[in-house]
Amino acid sequence: MLYSEKVMDHFTNPRNVGEIEDAQGVGVVGNAKCGDIMKIYLEIDENDIITDCKFKTFGCGAAIATSSMATELIKGKSVKEALALTNSAVVEALDGLPPVKVHCSVLAEEAVRSAIADYYKRVGRPIDFELPEEHDEEEVVEED
Repeated sequence: MLYSEKVMDHFTNPRNVGEIEDAQGVGVVGNAKCGDIMKIYLEIDENDIITDCKFKTFGCGAAIATSSMATELIKGKSVKEALALTNSAVVEALDGLPPVKVHCSVLAEEAVRSAIADYYKRVGRPIDFELPEEHDEEEVVEED
């Protein structure tokens, strides 16, 4: 399995690792059975701008790299812009992922959405976007 230089860089030197105490939004996605769990913390200012974001990921190198890249892509953006983040944008920013690791980019997108949903709940705003579904072990299918 070959990873791009960007994937290797974000795996060996991940950006924004850690947690934010008193975060305005926290999202957790993943499945302990398949091994990848992502937790994303958001600091959001009064103008709905993500001023900081951090992550903690338990998983493979691709899971760490996609978490790192996702936080880089949304930092400094508005909540609305962050909601537009797609897994394919994460894959593209990393110069690609092996097909069997694309699910990691999906988790990164879902973690961001989950954290924004948590923020919306905390501020009493209706959640007007699709939330990630819970992944059962049987549902996680590795592609060839």
